[in-house]
Amino acid sequence: MSQRDGGPAHPARTRMSRLGDWLAGRTLRWRLITGLVALLAVACAVVGLVIYVTLQRALLGQVDAQLMAAGGRYAACMEANDAIENAGGEGNAAPPENPPAPVSGEQDCSKIAGQAAGTFGARVKNGVVTAQGIVSGRSRLSAADKAALARLPPDGHFYTLDLDSLHGNYRLTAIPGHDHDVLITGIPLADIEATLRKVEIATLTVFGGALLFTGIIGSVFVGLSLRPLRRVAATATRVTELPLASGEVSLPERVPDADPRTEVGQVGAAFNRMLGHVEAALTRRAASEARLRRFAADASHELRTPLAAIRGYAELARRHPGPVPEDIAHALGRVESESARMSVLVDELLLLAQLDAGRPLARDPVDLTRLAIDAASDARAATPDHRWRLELPDEPVMVRGDEHRLRQVLANLMGNAGSHTPPGTTVTVTLTEPGPDASSVVLSVTDDGPGIPAELQPGLFERFVRGDSSRSHAAGSTGLGLAIVDAVTAAHGGSVGVTSRPGRTSFVITLPGMEGSLSARAGQPPGVWTEPEPGTQTEPGTRTGLQKPGTAADGTAIRHT
Repeated sequence: MSQRDGGPAHPARTRMSRLGDWLAGRTLRWRLITGLVALLAVACAVVGLVIYVTLQRALLGQVDAQLMAAGGRYAACMEANDAIENAGGEGNAAPPENPPAPVSGEQDCSKIAGQAAGTFGARVKNGVVTAQGIVSGRSRLSAADKAALARLPPDGHFYTLDLDSLHGNYRLTAIPGHDHDVLITGIPLADIEATLRKVEIATLTVFGGALLFTGIIGSVFVGLSLRPLRRVAATATRVTELPLASGEVSLPERVPDADPRTEVGQVGAAFNRMLGHVEAALTRRAASEARLRRFAADASHELRTPLAAIRGYAELARRHPGPVPEDIAHALGRVESESARMSVLVDELLLLAQLDAGRPLARDPVDLTRLAIDAASDARAATPDHRWRLELPDEPVMVRGDEHRLRQVLANLMGNAGSHTPPGTTVTVTLTEPGPDASSVVLSVTDDGPGIPAELQPGLFERFVRGDSSRSHAAGSTGLGLAIVDAVTAAHGGSVGVTSRPGRTSFVITLPGMEGSLSARAGQPPGVWTEPEPGTQTEPGTRTGLQKPGTAADGTAIRHT
C-alpha cells in the first residue's frame, strides 16, 4: 500500500524527513562547519583505514617471507631429534615435564641458520603434537592449542592463530613431513601488532588534531565568509521593525558593501533595489492617503455650511403660515431627515480625517465608570426593548484622554449592539479595574445576539462596512461607527478587538491606565452612588448612580465586580 493510499511511510524516507527537519532548524554557519568537519572526518577515516590495512598486509607479507625462507627447517630439526629420542628410549614412558639432557646425536635446533628468536616449531603425527619448541624460549602448549595446531592443513599456506598458552598471535604454516607427519613453523606477531598499535595511535592523534584545527579555522573562516550575509539579515531585521503599515515611511536602511561579484553581494544588491521600490511605493501610498485625507477634511468642512443652510431652509419652509400641501410637507420632512443624516456623515468623516492627520486629543482624567453608566442609560432610553446590564468595579476607573471622544466610543458600541440585534437581546457592559501592577484598563460590550458573519469580522473596523441581514440594518447607519471606535481608541494608545459567534458577540477595548489615585471624589466615598433628588439637575462629569445596589437611576442593572 502506498503512502498516498494511506499506508505507512517507508522507514528510510521517514528518517530522511526527520533528518531534514532537524537540519532545517540549525543555522547555516553550524551546518557548514559541521558538514566540513564531517566530510574531513570521513576522509580521515578512509585514509587511516587504507594505511592500516596496507601496512598490516605489508608486515604480514614480510613475516610470510620469513616463514617461506625458513622452509620448515626448525620443525624438521625437531622431527629428527624426536626420531632419535624415540629410537634411543623405545618403550619408555612419555618424557617428563623437565626433559633430560639431549641424547647423543641430537641437533641444537635453536642454532639453525635463518631461525629468528621466538620462532615456533611443532611436529604433528597422527593428530598428536609429538614435539614443540621455541627458539630462545620455552613452550608448554595447552590441550586447546595442540588441538588447534593439529587441525592446520599441511598445504603450505599461511594462517594466523591465537595461541593462548604462548600469549599471542602466531603466523603459522604447515608442510608434510617425511614419515607422514606434519611440520608446523610459526613466527610471533607481537612486534607487528605493536607496530600497528603505534601507527593507529599516531593516525588517530594526527587526524584528531587535524579535525580540531579544521573545526577552529573553519569556524573562523565560515564566520568571516558569512559576515556579509549577517549584514543582510541585520538590515532586514531593522526594516521589519519599521512601522510600514501607515503614515509616511522612509527606508534609510540599506545593505552596505553589496559587491555584485559575490553571491551574497548579489543578494544584498537585489535587497537594496527591493527596498528602493518599496520605499517609492510607500511614498506614493502616503502621498495618496494624505491627498485623500485632505480631500475628506476639506469636503466635510465645506459641506457643513450648505447642509446647515438646507436644513434651515427646510425648517423655514415648514413654518410657512399658509397651508402646506401634504406631499410638499412630506418632501420637506425627507429633506430635513436626509440632511440631518448627511450632517452626521460629514461630521464623522471630518473626525476620521482629523484623527488620520494626527490631530492631538485632550489628555484629561476621565472617569470610565461614569461614562459607562451614562452610555448605558442613553442606550436604554433609545432601545428599551433590550436588556442592559453593567458590571462595574467598586472603585471608579480612571484613564487619561478626551472625555467627549471616549463617550462617543461607548455610544457607538452600545448603539451598534442595540441597532443590530433583535429585541430582547441582553447587552452587558463590563469594566475591569486594573490591579496594583496592571497598566491597562479593559472595557467590553457583549451581547447574546445572532453574531457577526465570519467573513465580515476581519474588516469590521474598516470604513463603510455594514453587516448583512443577520444583524439587521438600522435606518440612518453610515457604516463609520466602528471605524471611529478604532481610530479614537488608537489615538488614545489603546486597541479594540472583536470576537463573535452565534449567541455571543464581544467588543473589547484596552486603554492605558492612569498612574496615581484620582478615583476619590470630594465629599463622596469611592464605590458609593446616590440617586439625585427628583427635579434636581446634575452638572456634567459629577457622579450619580445607585441608591440601592443592583440598579441605576434609570433602572439599568448594575453588578459590582
